Amino acid sequence: MNKKRLFTKSLVAVAITMASQQAMAAGFQLNAQSATGLGRAFAGDAVIADNASAMARNAAAMSLFDAPAISLGLNAVDTDIEVKNITYAGLTTGGQPTDLPTQSIGDVSPVPNIYYIHPINDQWTLGGGIYSNFGTKTEFSNDFAANEYGGLTDVKSINFALAASYRFNEQWSVGGGLDIIYGSGELKRSNALVSPAPGGALVDVDADGVGFGWNIGTVYELNENHRFGLSYRYSPELEVDGDMFYAGAKSGNPDISGDKLKIALPDMAEFSGYHRLNQQFAVHYSVQWIGWSAFEDLKTTGGDVLNTYEWQDGWHYAIGGTYYLNNDWTLRAGYMHDTSAQDKRTSISVPDSDRNWFSGGFTYHIDSKSNIDVGVTYLLGEDVDVVENSSGFSQVTATTRANAWLYGIQYSRSF
Repeated sequence: MNKKRLFTKSLVAVAITMASQQAMAAGFQLNAQSATGLGRAFAGDAVIADNASAMARNAAAMSLFDAPAISLGLNAVDTDIEVKNITYAGLTTGGQPTDLPTQSIGDVSPVPNIYYIHPINDQWTLGGGIYSNFGTKTEFSNDFAANEYGGLTDVKSINFALAASYRFNEQWSVGGGLDIIYGSGELKRSNALVSPAPGGALVDVDADGVGFGWNIGTVYELNENHRFGLSYRYSPELEVDGDMFYAGAKSGNPDISGDKLKIALPDMAEFSGYHRLNQQFAVHYSVQWIGWSAFEDLKTTGGDVLNTYEWQDGWHYAIGGTYYLNNDWTLRAGYMHDTSAQDKRTSISVPDSDRNWFSGGFTYHIDSKSNIDVGVTYLLGEDVDVVENSSGFSQVTATTRANAWLYGIQYSRSF
């Protein structure tokens, strides 16, 4: 194999690996299921059950409703992702280290949601929801010299949820449900000097697919002011297909549209507590585990193993407070520490790090049956030093930082 062919295969393996990481890295898990949860950094969300969005975190929490309820919301994720102090050495620079301009690769992503909960009797409650747990978009400029590591990543997912809960007695409730997950993505990586494809394409993927997951949970009510929730969510391995070009395919044919790309989504578990200390104030908290170590490799059904991973499981630790000001207004705030899924391997297209969430929000009660929720979060990341190389043929070093603003608004009504 000549050096150019080896270089091309190495770059393509790195490129498609980075594309998939961008879609699923911990920094881009969408904690955006409701404006209410956003306003308290999702502290206590598996058990508070102040509107129908509770089913997104714990199906058993539906047992806390004694009347039908609906919630409709829209969250917006405004990412501020910066790749700076970039030095690149490759064919486009004659092998000499060259400084590249800072890249701003964030974007604004809308995340709508809708939930409906319907009690059947004193024991059984049914619910349905449409929301998202994963998604992101980042894009480097077209003239970025290191676009075998950069390029475009645009990934979306939609979760269609059906759930039921059952109340055993005044203390215990259980719940569970089915998740139908639709995912789609557009991924592009390029280097005009090593690929004869139009635009120097190394990877050009436009694919989608459907997977099936499930969730279970329980709620224990010590009394009307103190309760605990525990939930577990199984996430499937998605097999996506569509138009897929991969210049390094082992078959020698870069058009691998006949294959499917396997993408494993992480399982999640969450424990929450809620304690109303007096008539006006409550404290609540959550610990969430995210199974990012499930990413052992990225491969196709055609047998191309594109990369192996060294990811670690992630954790969220959240605490918050709710102040019941009066019959019209409820105020809330929260803090979350979110740990990175990355350990030894980092990337300019995966600006992942430990993060801190600072959240605030409120509910305005329109009347006794309807209200409006507003939530705002500032997500603060850390500087991460990155070194990437492609079998010695090119190398990029940089510093990445990913911050974000999250905004949410939601209308809820009981019947």
